[in-house]
Amino acid sequence: MKDELTKSAEIVITQCVALRKSENILVLFDAPERGIADALFEVGKRYANEAIAVEITPRANHGEEPPDMVAEIMPLFDVILIPTSRSLSHTDARRAACARGARIATLPGIIEDTFIRTLNADYNRIAELSNKLAHLLTEAKRARVVTDIGTDITMSLETRKGHADTGILHKPGDFSNLPAGEAYIAPLEGTAEGVYIVDGSMKDSGVLQPNEYITITVRDGYATEIKGGKSAEDIIHTVEKYGKDALNIAELGIGTNYKAKIIGNVLEDEKVLSTVHIAIGDNESMGGNVNVPSHLDGIIRNPTLFLDDKMIMEKGKILV
Repeated sequence: MKDELTKSAEIVITQCVALRKSENILVLFDAPERGIADALFEVGKRYANEAIAVEITPRANHGEEPPDMVAEIMPLFDVILIPTSRSLSHTDARRAACARGARIATLPGIIEDTFIRTLNADYNRIAELSNKLAHLLTEAKRARVVTDIGTDITMSLETRKGHADTGILHKPGDFSNLPAGEAYIAPLEGTAEGVYIVDGSMKDSGVLQPNEYITITVRDGYATEIKGGKSAEDIIHTVEKYGKDALNIAELGIGTNYKAKIIGNVLEDEKVLSTVHIAIGDNESMGGNVNVPSHLDGIIRNPTLFLDDKMIMEKGKILV
């Protein structure tokens, strides 16, 4: 297992972030991700000018800021890798470090099987599809997602730019999840209308079974009702402490990683080829106007996706 972790860590260091001998790297982690952090640090220090590992206490929620003293040092590094149990992707600390030129990959909630299996993908192939779909999202004015089990939701994409999460972080300020593999956009606030049914996973739900699906009703760009048993109750408990902004329809994403599969871990699940995910909460990182310490993705299987009048995906098959 250690050798396999090292092999994937080599791909992260040499291919994804292309670490150079003149550069300094920070591995920022918490206790549940120590094994993966150790692999990244051991490989990173062989390639870097200086390598530092910092352990923080686990955050309570995805999007919660790291400690202030950690946020202060992050912009000092050329490359930052963040395997943590809760995501730091949608934080001011991460955004500020990228703005200062740091190349950052977050690996929230990653497990060793995912690290080994999905980091051994052809990221040039993933990047090609991700960039193509991101361009289509940018060009579109409206999106509609439909499924056989009852999802039917529309949203405006006007004035918003699509982004590709490719896993290739070679330029100052680049940011990605690892494993990578999605195209995504922040819908225009206040425009989403309809219902979407999460039948993959969301937050800590694990792989959802038919009697556990999460049904989210959306009006005027906000989730107004969340139903679906224990998982829905957990989501409601999480978002209610942050107010209405945590219910904002924040993201429309399309999975593009052919090695990812639905395992009940959102980090991997949202990258599964031909799935769609719709998130609630923070969207500032992707060009939106909502800044709140919560971002929760809900994964939808076998979707049909329309961009304007063109069908981009039909029942889980990408058509472009």
